[in-house]
Amino acid sequence: MRYLKHPKELAQLRRKVLSAQGLIQARAFGTGLAGAAEAINHIGYVQIDSISVVERAHHHVLHARVPGFKPAMMNQLLLSRDVFEYWSHAAAFLPIADFRFSLPYKQAIKDGQIHWYKSPDKPLMRDLLDRIRRDGPLRSRDLESKQPRREGWWDWKPAKKALEQLYMQGDLMVSDREGFQKTYDLTERVLPDHIDTRTPGNEEFAQYLLDQQLRSHACVSLRGVTYLRKSAGLRAAVKALVEEGLARQTLEQVQTPNGDVLIIEAGTLDGSTPRVSNRMRILSPFDNSVIQRDRLKALFDFDYQLECYVPEAKRQHGYFSLPLLFRDEFVGRMDCKAHRKTKHLEIKALHWERFDHDEDIVVEAFVEALERFLPFQDCESVSLTEVYPKRWAKPLRTALAALS
Repeated sequence: MRYLKHPKELAQLRRKVLSAQGLIQARAFGTGLAGAAEAINHIGYVQIDSISVVERAHHHVLHARVPGFKPAMMNQLLLSRDVFEYWSHAAAFLPIADFRFSLPYKQAIKDGQIHWYKSPDKPLMRDLLDRIRRDGPLRSRDLESKQPRREGWWDWKPAKKALEQLYMQGDLMVSDREGFQKTYDLTERVLPDHIDTRTPGNEEFAQYLLDQQLRSHACVSLRGVTYLRKSAGLRAAVKALVEEGLARQTLEQVQTPNGDVLIIEAGTLDGSTPRVSNRMRILSPFDNSVIQRDRLKALFDFDYQLECYVPEAKRQHGYFSLPLLFRDEFVGRMDCKAHRKTKHLEIKALHWERFDHDEDIVVEAFVEALERFLPFQDCESVSLTEVYPKRWAKPLRTALAALS
């Protein structure tokens, strides 16, 4: 066990982690459409989320890493079959080359494991499959009810539930998207012929997950390898794989100052430390680098919670605060909303939480980040309401005046 007692050791690991995520380099994965495809292949998935106070999470994650990325490129990747849509720890776009690792969960759903719904309507599912097989792809909007619709997924029409069940158990795939309207088709008509469809066993799946985590994060906790996956057999296989790697010294453990134990490849901390620039990145709450909150806290001492699910009276930082990454530290969070009709970005609250950097440099980096962020949000102006601590308000407002 290596104990990261010296700040330089922790800083080295932080930079290795951020480099593995493509958040230090200017063009870690290239640019545009090709860069987006490479980014997804490397980081393993891009989480899909419907919250739209700013640009959707699956676009935001790629914007933070790929210069020249445009939201329309996501559907281009889906149509070209570079990616497919399914469940990771949440709804996600995944590399098409990793398709076979979606099969164990699909089979579990088919065998009776509950994802969304109990007691699926199998006769209706057969009817829908027959219709799609006969008439071609089916859009989710084709099943819209003519009746007033109450809020909540549990009030979907039976046909919509049946369609989603067919998708979750692998009989259907999403072949196209128009915003959040999905088009479903038979898996055999969507999946390219060259894709491997052999179902992996627990040991092979465990190796895939561990390799993916170490490739895209440089370190992982034992629990984090199977983050939000419920399979006891898979967790046991991961534990055995890690123990074998530690015994063979191909893996090693490090302990962070707060006592958390992380797994890294042997020699990870023996090489050079990636350099960082005075660049700030505005990240999504669903960004791959922050989604495992325990690891985020252990590595960066950044205690982050997405508060859109917290009652308004109990929120500390706002409905949808975005983590702010400067150099190799998370220095604050920004609660904002894009008003698309007026092309205006409203920053409701800005919280700074690290004060060991020169104020002028941080303000300059924040303004430069906003210059990249505004066109991504299709906004042309910005306003700032609250700033904490308040002494930052004047220099920030002065700097932001040039953007509006």
